[in-house]
Amino acid sequence: MAPDRLGRWLDGVADRHGAFAQVHRTDDGAVAITCADTTDLTLRAPFGWRPGPALLTTFTAAARRPHRAAVLLVRRGRWAVGVFDGDDLVVSKVDARLVQGRTAAGGWSQQRYARRRGHQTDAVVDAAADTAVRVVLPHVDGLEALFTGGDRGLVDDVLADPRLAPLAALRAEPALEVGEPTKAVLLETPQQFRAVLVHITEPGERRD
Repeated sequence: MAPDRLGRWLDGVADRHGAFAQVHRTDDGAVAITCADTTDLTLRAPFGWRPGPALLTTFTAAARRPHRAAVLLVRRGRWAVGVFDGDDLVVSKVDARLVQGRTAAGGWSQQRYARRRGHQTDAVVDAAADTAVRVVLPHVDGLEALFTGGDRGLVDDVLADPRLAPLAALRAEPALEVGEPTKAVLLETPQQFRAVLVHITEPGERRD
């Protein structure tokens, strides 16, 4: 759920299911709501927030507030990094390197082909780590989270670089669902990492 839509959406829920009879913060930081018709809602913010006297108002305002976050996307042969303030991209870099396809050609032995492909993949990991060090690391002191996507194994390898330890410590879950790491894909990632996670259980769906 886009944070800017949350308030209007909650108004619609109240219209359909009745007034919010109970609203409380759970132990893990979510907001749990029970409507007049016993419909249950759970709202989870992507970033930490501090509850106030008007819990739902505080949560909605916190969800809309821009946060500074980094994004690292890696797939075989291509990577993208960026720093965002809310939806706004502050700094970024997208790059690529050749990695052989999965089918060997030209009469190479399979072992030689696999070695070359492995070396090319290692080069991608090293280059992506260098990019993250150069572009993202200077902003690490102001970051609240790192969101990652693409090939999880390659992302893990990039973040294993000791230089990126401060960034790796900010890694958030779940991973972003992305295609090839292009500039256009990078620009769309706030739609995922800023979204409020919503779970709704209506009376007819509840299992005792």
